[in-house]
Amino acid sequence: MTGTDYQDPAQMRRAYKFLLRPTSRQARLLAECLEDHRQLYNAALEERREAWRMRRVSASYHRQAGQLPAIRAADPGGQGRWSAGSQQQTLRRLDKAFTAFFRRVKAGEKRPGYPRFKGSGWFDAIEWPAQKNGARWDSVPHPTVTRVYLLGIGHVRVHQHRAVNGRVKTITVKREACRWYVVLSCDDVPVEPLEPTGAVVGIDMGIASFLTTSDGRYVPAPRLLAATAERLAAAQRLLACKMRGSSRRDSAVRRVAALRAKVRRSRLDHAHKTALALVRDHDLIVHEDLKVVNMTRRPTPRPANDGTFRPNGARAKGGLNRSIYDAGWGIFLRVLAAKAESAGRTTIAVDPRWTSQQCAKCGHVAEGNRTSQAVFRCLACGHEAHADVNAAINILGAGLALQRAEAA
Repeated sequence: MTGTDYQDPAQMRRAYKFLLRPTSRQARLLAECLEDHRQLYNAALEERREAWRMRRVSASYHRQAGQLPAIRAADPGGQGRWSAGSQQQTLRRLDKAFTAFFRRVKAGEKRPGYPRFKGSGWFDAIEWPAQKNGARWDSVPHPTVTRVYLLGIGHVRVHQHRAVNGRVKTITVKREACRWYVVLSCDDVPVEPLEPTGAVVGIDMGIASFLTTSDGRYVPAPRLLAATAERLAAAQRLLACKMRGSSRRDSAVRRVAALRAKVRRSRLDHAHKTALALVRDHDLIVHEDLKVVNMTRRPTPRPANDGTFRPNGARAKGGLNRSIYDAGWGIFLRVLAAKAESAGRTTIAVDPRWTSQQCAKCGHVAEGNRTSQAVFRCLACGHEAHADVNAAINILGAGLALQRAEAA
């Protein structure tokens, strides 16, 4: 094992995300930079497709990266004004997409997902390696103002709301609706463990309540998308009436994107605050190993003899799927795992099957134990409890059993 392969357990990789405050000129240049990188991505994808169709030499990343100097020289006012390092990262992004595609094909997946061309609204990030001249963090040292240097754009002001630890490896600029963000990927970030509390907890994720803990605490569901549903629906109706290619349609598109971005930011803020409270108060957090993608799959329609489809609950399932997406279970569990790792806490994911139908007192499992969404009454021993609290206790017990089995 080499020195570069060794990862100090007291250090970790971490990402920091800050809001950019570009001038109008810098915002225009950022949009042009994003568009040129999108065209480079699509051109490289087209070359790979043609190489495969013509059965020629494979257009690998190294072969395409070797063509960059000629491309930059032929287009000095376009591709030539941006960092070669960022363009190499864009080609690596395409190469990773093909690697993942071939991996899914080898695994025998029905829909492996061949890499697609990126439309103007589907390519919103550019990455620079921090070690080269294309980008530099904290480019103009100042006691109160932080700036990041991007080749061809200049020194862009950053709203830095927290300190950056570790060594900056890559700098990524992202566009989200009408805002620009910078994401720093840092290595060698020291772990800051919290003081042990001796407390353990199991959590049950739900729709009525966002989560319920094994000690009887409830976190209400934020229902952020439902709160914005009327305004979002009105904005989408206005968008549907606008002519394609018009400036009014562009304004309507930005309005819809801004509303969705606000919901996304609010959901992420709720996940961070909820996860932080759990991590601060508990040494061990046990949760369900939820497969959100599988849970939100629509039922398969079954054709009848008359050419129509039998009722399959798709409408009701669509409402449940919206509630699951609105709750944001997936992003919360990712945030929880990251915060627990940084604080030196432990998280365990357990199999969610039967946790809502098993009695936490006697262990009896039966579908009739859960008489309603909120009431649990064991048919064997008569134990009564709130259904979500009973499930959270079962989840905690399963996590402790896994921990003991690993220690044995």
